Amino acid sequence: MPHREEAPGKTQDTLERLCLSAGLGTPRGPQGRAGGSVLGEGGKGRELADMMERRKVDILCVQETRWKGSKARSIGAGFKLFYYGVDSKRNGVGVVLKEEFLRNILEVKRVSDRVMSLKLEIEGVMLNVVSGYAPQVGCELEEKERFCSELNEVMESIPTGERVVIGADFNGDVGEGNTGDEEVMGKFGVKERNLEGQMVVDFAKRMDMAVVNTYFQKREEHRVTYKSGGRRTQVDYILCRRGNLKEISDCKVVVGESVARQHRMVVCRMTLLVCKMKRSKIKIEKKTKWWKLKKEKCCEEFRQTLRQALGGQVVLPDDWETTAEVIRETGRKVLGVSSGKRKEDKETWWWNEEVQDSVQRKRLAKKKWDMDRTKENRQEYKELQRRVKREVSKAKQKAYDELYTRLDTREGEKDLYRLARQRDRDGKDVQQVRVIKDRDGRVLTSEESVQRRWKEYFEELMNEENEREKRVEGVNSVEQKVDKIRKDEVRL
Repeated sequence: MPHREEAPGKTQDTLERLCLSAGLGTPRGPQGRAGGSVLGEGGKGRELADMMERRKVDILCVQETRWKGSKARSIGAGFKLFYYGVDSKRNGVGVVLKEEFLRNILEVKRVSDRVMSLKLEIEGVMLNVVSGYAPQVGCELEEKERFCSELNEVMESIPTGERVVIGADFNGDVGEGNTGDEEVMGKFGVKERNLEGQMVVDFAKRMDMAVVNTYFQKREEHRVTYKSGGRRTQVDYILCRRGNLKEISDCKVVVGESVARQHRMVVCRMTLLVCKMKRSKIKIEKKTKWWKLKKEKCCEEFRQTLRQALGGQVVLPDDWETTAEVIRETGRKVLGVSSGKRKEDKETWWWNEEVQDSVQRKRLAKKKWDMDRTKENRQEYKELQRRVKREVSKAKQKAYDELYTRLDTREGEKDLYRLARQRDRDGKDVQQVRVIKDRDGRVLTSEESVQRRWKEYFEELMNEENEREKRVEGVNSVEQKVDKIRKDEVRL
C-alpha cells in the first residue's frame, strides 16, 4: 500500500489494495507424523518473507507453525510474524504482516493454538484478519467442536460494521458446485464435499460469510491447495463477509513455491473503499557518523576543519551553543551522515548470497518436479532441500562466530545491546496506542471521539462517590494543638 500525503483538512474517497494469503500449513500424516513446519526449519522464516516480497503479499495467515510461545518477531525483509502455540510438535497459528502495516495494528487476540486474530485500522477502515487451523479428519469430534466454538467466539466479538477476512486450513472439502448454497459459495470448488467441508459451509451461512476461493473460475491447478502423492484437494480457504465480496478482485492458488512441502498458498486481492486521511509524515533522523573519529586520518581532518571553522582558535569560545553548532556542522561536513534507511534485519543478518542461491535452486527444482513427477526430478529436489539446510547452518555458524569474536570489543558490546533492544521491540504486538474503545467495546479512531471518551472517563472517575469507611466507635478526638514533628524525632 503506497504512502500518500495530502493537503491539510482535505478528505476524499480513494482505494486501498491489499493482497491477503492463507494456506501455508502442513497437515500430519496418516500415522500422526508431521510433514514439516512452515517456520520450524532453519531459514524458513526468511525464505517465507522473500516469497511474500516477490509475490507482493501484504498479509499472510500461516498454520501448523509448531512454534511454542505467544510472541511476535521479525522474519526479515521487513515482515513481522505474530504467532501462538503451546506445543512445539503440533498445531500453532500465525499472521505475517508487511512492515508498513505494523503501525496500523490495534489489537492482537491469541485465542488458542488453532485460532488467533489481528485488528488493523487502515485509513479509517477496520479490518480483522483471522488465522485458523481446524482439526484433521481423524480427530475427535470434541476437538472439532472446540475449534468451531473458538472461531464463533472471535466472530461474535467483531462488530458488524467491521471487515473480516479469515485465512484458514479447514481440513475439509466444500466440493465442486453450489446447489442450495449459492448465497455463501461459488461453483468452483474441487471434488466432492465431505463432513468437514459441510461444517465450513454451515459456518459461512451462520456468520453470513462467503467462501472466496470458490467464486473464481480457474484451472484446477490454481484451485488445488493441497497436493501430496496422488491426492489433490482443496482444504485451505479465504472467507469474507458476503457484503464485502465485491471488494475481492481475484483469488487463486500460487504454484511453483517450495516454502511448504504439501500445501500451496491461496492469494486474494482485496480493494478497500476508504476515507482518505491526512497522515503525519514519519521523519527518520539522519545521524552524524561520529564513529569515524576512531580512524586517525578522519580524526585529524576533523580537527583541522574545526580549527579553521573556529577562526584558528585553540581555546574554545565561551558561547557554548554557538561552538556546539559549529562542531555539529563540521562533523556533518567531514564525517557525513547516515542515510536514514532501515538497517538490515538483525534476525537474519546471516542471510548471504550462498543461501539465497541455494533457495532459488530449490524453488526451481520444486517447480520442475511439479511439472514432471519423475524419480530423477524428485531426487534433485530432495538433494537441494538438504543443501539449503547445510548452507543455512554454515551461514548461521559463521555469523555467530564473528559475533562472539566481536563481543570482547567495545563495538561488539554495542552490537549486543542493539540486538537485544531490537528483539524487545519486535516482540511487542502493538508499537503505539492510537485508539481506545467506547463503553460497548467498539474501537474509536477519530480524534474527536477519543477525546470525548476520555472526558467521559475522567468525569466518572472524579465524581464517583465511594463508600466511606466508618470511624471506630469509642475513639476520643484530640482537641488541643498538636506540635509539629521535629527532625530529631525521625533522625536515624
